[in-house]
Amino acid sequence: MAVAVARLVFLQLAFGPALVVDIEMQIAIKDFHMLHVDYPRVHYPKGFQGYCNGLMAYVRGRKQKSWYCPQIHYMVHAPWREVQKFCKYSESFCENYNEYCTFTEDSFPITICSLAPNQPPTSCHYNSTLTNQRLYLLCSGKRDAEPIDIIGVY
Repeated sequence: MAVAVARLVFLQLAFGPALVVDIEMQIAIKDFHMLHVDYPRVHYPKGFQGYCNGLMAYVRGRKQKSWYCPQIHYMVHAPWREVQKFCKYSESFCENYNEYCTFTEDSFPITICSLAPNQPPTSCHYNSTLTNQRLYLLCSGKRDAEPIDIIGVY
């Protein structure tokens, strides 16, 4: 019994941090898919407060878990696999984010949700801009990776 307990403790100490990092990365991949990919694009009924205002309430609840209003958020209106393929081979390491990163070769239809100017800090009213642009992605690794965030468009 003591040997089994010792093995279990050893495995937890040796692999525990790796398991936590892997779980956190899996959550980041899932969050990217849920918070940045809207395909096919949702169309809200007439009288709704706008695409970004409804979306950002969800994003704040899922990502921020606070009353803070994010300045900008990107939604891609393309199939997941079309975005995902750009993280399969990422040669660039973004030191500012401590993650691998890449630019997409293709442009994608995206909605840019930007915080409207001159408002109280917690009112969170957003302007929507629908455009086609290339993405600057953070990836979960160097090879066979998945997107975990959008850090810009160009």
